[in-house]
Amino acid sequence: MSGDHDWLDSEAGPVVRPYAVTGGRARPAVGAFDLVAFVVSRADGVGEVHLVPEQRAILARAREPVSVAELASHLDLALGVVRVLLGDLLQQGLIEMHEPEYEQSVGPLRPDDRILKAVVNGLRAL
Repeated sequence: MSGDHDWLDSEAGPVVRPYAVTGGRARPAVGAFDLVAFVVSRADGVGEVHLVPEQRAILARAREPVSVAELASHLDLALGVVRVLLGDLLQQGLIEMHEPEYEQSVGPLRPDDRILKAVVNGLRAL
């Protein structure tokens, strides 16, 4: 056997549908995960044995606070896939999520410049 796989295309990369990574789910089990929400890893290596490679990559990237948009960009995954994987990690207690604060009467508060820069950088990378 040559080691070649039908699911690997040398030009396009892996040809695995997003539903394979998310187990067929389109929405996260918990959390809404706004684009500008920050995610921080709480994982210490315990319990990471049963994670898919994409979840391990999220935990590695989220050692420092990172926005959901940045994660999707850096991992080259669809935003919906990242949200589902983040929901699983949140449910397992492996990440903390920090949503932007909203004021009921005025609407959304103006996000910090760091958040805006992170979103712009994430969008540029897409």
